[in-house]
Amino acid sequence: MEYLTEPTDRSPGHILCCECGVPISPNPANICVACLRSKVDISQGIPKQVSISFCKQCQRYFQPPGTWVQCALESRELLALCLKKIKAPLSKVRLVDAGFVWTEPHSKRLKVKLTIQKEVMNGAILQQVFVVDYVVQSQMCGDCHRVEAKDFWKAVIQVRQKALHKKTFYYLEQLILKYGMHQNTLRIKEIHDGLDFYYSSKQHAQKMVEFLQCTVPCRYKASQRLISQDIHSNTYNYKSTFSVEIVPICKDNVVCLSPKLAQSLGNINQICVCIRVSSAIHLIDPNTLQVADIDGSTFWSHPFNSLCHPKQLEEFIVMECSIVRNIKRSAGAGMISKKHTLGEVWVQKTSEMSTDKQYFCRTHLGHLLNPGDLVLGFDLANCNLNDEHVNKINSDRIPDVVLIKKSYDRTKRQRRRNWKLKELAKDRENMDTDDERQYQDFLEDLEEDETIRKNVNIYRDSTIPVETDTDDEGAPRISLAEMLEDLHISQDATGEEGASMMT
Repeated sequence: MEYLTEPTDRSPGHILCCECGVPISPNPANICVACLRSKVDISQGIPKQVSISFCKQCQRYFQPPGTWVQCALESRELLALCLKKIKAPLSKVRLVDAGFVWTEPHSKRLKVKLTIQKEVMNGAILQQVFVVDYVVQSQMCGDCHRVEAKDFWKAVIQVRQKALHKKTFYYLEQLILKYGMHQNTLRIKEIHDGLDFYYSSKQHAQKMVEFLQCTVPCRYKASQRLISQDIHSNTYNYKSTFSVEIVPICKDNVVCLSPKLAQSLGNINQICVCIRVSSAIHLIDPNTLQVADIDGSTFWSHPFNSLCHPKQLEEFIVMECSIVRNIKRSAGAGMISKKHTLGEVWVQKTSEMSTDKQYFCRTHLGHLLNPGDLVLGFDLANCNLNDEHVNKINSDRIPDVVLIKKSYDRTKRQRRRNWKLKELAKDRENMDTDDERQYQDFLEDLEEDETIRKNVNIYRDSTIPVETDTDDEGAPRISLAEMLEDLHISQDATGEEGASMMT
């Protein structure tokens, strides 16, 4: 009698599909995968083609309901933005995986490959993979639309300086260019005594005001005007105005300090020369070489004005010059300048060479002057000084002449100047001869003052050859090591037109 032994390895049984009769493993629906997919489409309701808005000007994508976000191609941020466009249909299925399918960057198409799962007949879970095509449509965002309009602004900064020279504005313009603070401006308008900066948002204007407070001594006032309001949503539309006033002192001005301020600065003499205006007013006493720095808050607490008009500068010729070695310092005196040398000079006006009238003065330019040199200065002895502080000073303490700087041949300096500066794109009227003269004065100040030059981007002018001769009367010049190469990129940097690109 034979006994049949039951096999130990049991394999699951197979059933036939109720639709096509193919042997399959048992499942809750008793249908094969092919028949189940033909009967049920779990991606139904999910759009296969979606449009997405893109601003070409600022390279941002539109995220409903009203924001624009910066996203790189095939980034996680862009993938999240694409999935939010079909968020409602995707809530009915389970999202397993999502990723980009590579497309040409200029095809205006984004393809996202989705893997989803959903429970179908009798608890069976079906998984499906499909691609959603996103069409990138160009649409200008609101910010770029306002920029293109050039007439719409929400904030304006009115920068003013009650001075007769624009040296401070020329210096401020170079600082704005160096740090890129002009990028968010809608428009820059130049007027007689200042500049107007227009912005599309108040935050950009506030950032600019903070920059001005860090670079030049100034103060500001803010105001706003109501344009429109919506009482239902409680929203208001304002236009803001920031009025920035720069101290009315420029480089090479002769000033008279108040007695209280002069005492607080180390008993400095009241008659001083402004040698530089940066984040503070830098003064030097031509009689003792004592220096002092005055910030904006100190100036507005103890204000003072320039004694002479820039056009009152006169040309003198040095007749005799001697260096003062031993400088007597009083108790509590402040710092002494190490870059200047105290000298005693006899000068004579070039317009009075036919006479024998000479002037004696002390100057901080002792290291530059020699007999026969030309120097620019103010004749205080024959000038009508209308200042409240000067009127209270003993006439013996007011110098006859205050020398400002050594004079060189301007035509020769312009011809040998092998560098240039960039300028802001601003709306302005035609530059008159006085503005051109003031701009040349600023360029000469850059050549003479290394401290100011460090904060300015100076570019080499390739149109002017580098001269090797030194017949320039010793005029200060900027070395090639301090210059930057001006980069010009043509339209096609890889073709024939780009071959002439200067690097």
